[in-house]
Amino acid sequence: MENLTVIVLAAGGGTRMKSKTMKVLHPVAGRSMIGHVLRAVQAVEPERIVVVVGNQREQVGPHITSLVPDALLAVQETQDGTGDAVRVALDAAAAAGPVTGTVLVSAGDTPLLRGESLREFAADHAASGRAVSILTGRVRNPFGYGRIVRDADGSVLAIVEEKDASAAEREIDEINSGILAFDADFLRSALPRLSNDNANGEYYLTDTVKIAREDGLTVGGHLIDDVTETEGANDRAQLAELGRQMNARIVTAWMKEGVTVMDPATTWIEDDVVLERDVTILPNTQLLGATVVREDAVIGPDTSLKDCEVGVGARVLRTHAELAVVGESATVGPFSYLRPGTQVGRSGKVGAFVEAKNAVLGDGAKVPHLSYVGDATIGEGTNIGAGTIFANYDGVNKHHTVVGAHARTGSNNTFIAPVTIGDGAATGGGTVVREDVPPGALAVPGAKQRVIEDWVLERRRGTKQADAASRAHQVTGEVTGDSDGSE
Repeated sequence: MENLTVIVLAAGGGTRMKSKTMKVLHPVAGRSMIGHVLRAVQAVEPERIVVVVGNQREQVGPHITSLVPDALLAVQETQDGTGDAVRVALDAAAAAGPVTGTVLVSAGDTPLLRGESLREFAADHAASGRAVSILTGRVRNPFGYGRIVRDADGSVLAIVEEKDASAAEREIDEINSGILAFDADFLRSALPRLSNDNANGEYYLTDTVKIAREDGLTVGGHLIDDVTETEGANDRAQLAELGRQMNARIVTAWMKEGVTVMDPATTWIEDDVVLERDVTILPNTQLLGATVVREDAVIGPDTSLKDCEVGVGARVLRTHAELAVVGESATVGPFSYLRPGTQVGRSGKVGAFVEAKNAVLGDGAKVPHLSYVGDATIGEGTNIGAGTIFANYDGVNKHHTVVGAHARTGSNNTFIAPVTIGDGAATGGGTVVREDVPPGALAVPGAKQRVIEDWVLERRRGTKQADAASRAHQVTGEVTGDSDGSE
């Protein structure tokens, strides 16, 4: 909208959260509370956005600018009330250019607020010519809220707080949301007239209603359809409830887009997740971060995916995965753990009790059972036998293993990285592969175990491993000396 300035209040301490994290930074559905508010504000396309910061601004400021780089930050050094916060914001905005038209003020802890609702509110205010407009809502139990008192023509006479309300006023179910819109010229003239002569010694923005009425100007209310959009969170219990409501909104929206959700009550989908039609989500599933699930895929039950991509027709069950890619028609699970960097190719398989990290499985490659695949590339069509360990760590550095295409490795193998197993090669059960296996060759277990004395003391000097070995040698020497009678 032309000539629209939006001020977001985010300076309060949020002490009831009892957290080292600033209140507005607490996440709801994978996005900070203030992140949700800023997205709603951006939908209005204002001329400028000013965010008032104060407590823990070293946390809040960088977060805001990472989301909205051109947002102005206004610092409220001491929290002297909402009126003072808006004064600080208006000064910051004026320093960047003239503030005219409409000034909309919103709180930073209302994550359910929709951009459409703000647009309707701002448009209604601009069209009405009012000095002040209040976004209001109706609630079943208005206890604790400021009541909206209207006169016969529907204009707002006052906002009456709970402690100041008469018995008749307490029966009013229309409440103040804390989101207001002002004519910029009126707001500029009203702020210096606010008084802090109250129990808290603060300047209240809502006192502008009284000032406007005294000036003979119009004050009105715009009733929002869904009052839950204006709800904030002051403690962890309220935060959890907002999360539940947001999740219900997200899950419902995806079901309307053609996604099957077997049990919405046990399904959690964060805000940035993308789902295609005909995806099926089974109970006790969490889709987090920037996860993308393509059509006809089935996810769950008992599955958690964070920042993952799942291809068309893939099946992922009883699995935890993060920063992993599951290809088209691939299967993962049950009880699989895909760590960052794992890629399962088209029609590939990661089976029961398999952990994979920084591993790339080619199309049709399979790791069916009870294996650890770390830092590996497995070629297309290859099958890895049950109980296989890719020994990628030598105690100091990580190393990579390559298994070629259409290889067949036996059960209970250990691949001592770095090692390469060629295309079409095979390994026998129980093989410890220490050297490269040529294409088409068979590697089998053979040589008797060889023990290299004092290898750790020579090669891992100064490590805890070497210290432990040294202490053990000392103890063993004492025992041996006692047993053979030597002095």
